[in-house]
This record gives sequence, C-alpha cells and structure tokens, in this order.
Amino acid sequence: MSISATMVKELRDKTGVGMMECKTALKECEGNLEKAIIYLRERGLASAAKKSGRVAADGTVMTYIHAGGKLGVLIEINSETDFVAKTEGFQKLARNLAMHVAAAHPLYVKREEVPAEIIQQEREIIKAQMAGAGKPADIMEKIITGKLEKYFEEHCLLEQSFVKEPDKKINQLIGEMVAKVGENIQVRRFTRFKVGEE
Repeated sequence: MSISATMVKELRDKTGVGMMECKTALKECEGNLEKAIIYLRERGLASAAKKSGRVAADGTVMTYIHAGGKLGVLIEINSETDFVAKTEGFQKLARNLAMHVAAAHPLYVKREEVPAEIIQQEREIIKAQMAGAGKPADIMEKIITGKLEKYFEEHCLLEQSFVKEPDKKINQLIGEMVAKVGENIQVRRFTRFKVGEE
C-alpha cells in the first residue's frame, strides 16, 4: 500500500512523533491510522530512551533583549533536524529559555559544567557556616550534600524552576518538547549580558 504525505502528517499531528517513524508505523500497519497510533505507543518507551543519546547538531540561536536594551541573552538550543528547529513549538521553547536566562541568571547549563574548584569552595563555605553547630560528621555530610543540591538548583539552568511556571523545572519543559517532536533537544550554551556587569 502507498503511504501518502497527508497520512504521515495526520499521524504526526496526532502523536507528535517524527515523520520517518510515522511513515514506518503506517507501512507496518498497512495504512491503518488507529493501528499505527497503537504501534507507536508500544514503541514509545524504547524510542524515548534512545533520544537522549542521539546527536542534536541542528537548532537555533535565540536572542532576548530586556530592560530597554540593558539586558540581553544569546542561547543555542539544538535539535536533531532543521525541520524541528523551525517549528513554532521549538521556537517558542527557545524564546522562553532565553527569557528565563535573562530573569533567573543561571551560571551553567547543567551541574556537570560546575568546576570542581567551585564545588570545593562551596563545601568549605558550608563547613565554615556550620562550624559551631557541633553536628556529627555523618550529619554534617548530609547537610553539605543538601546545600550543594540547592546550589545546583539555583545556578544550573536545567535544574532551575521555570520563571513562568515555578512548579516546573527547565529540564521538564525541554522533556515535554522532546516527547512532542520525537527528537533529542539540548541547550548547548548561553551568554547573558547586562550593561555595567563584569
């Protein structure tokens, strides 16, 4: 059976899965739309796990300028294909992330980027703050771990609460878009400029 572009588009619109996966599903299900949706759902968990390892080498660089030109952000968001990068949903995500960086002032994209010396410095600060508390060593270590987690939540973009929806983390926001478009999406880097700031 011949699978038309219209059929593929209809399945994509209903499921948010990539075009090639939709075409394959329709071929496997002999053009039956409902069976193809079930086929994709059955494969959903397996393909979602693979997405994070796929190369996201396309995407966009988004800008955000605020406060009468006194604050600006450049952010690079990557997707696997140019097709996804040009969609309205992806562009909206990129704008939201650029605006979030302007408002929340993260220092790193993810915790793995925080230099070891900064983590060590934070540990020393916490120890100094707790010096007179007289806590046992194991309790002290738990306190340090908890405060370091808080540091990551405050300074790493992916772990911050989204300024427009504080009950949602940035990595959740990106995860929702990954589920919708069926491609790996990553924040590669960002730069925040504020007039007069070093």
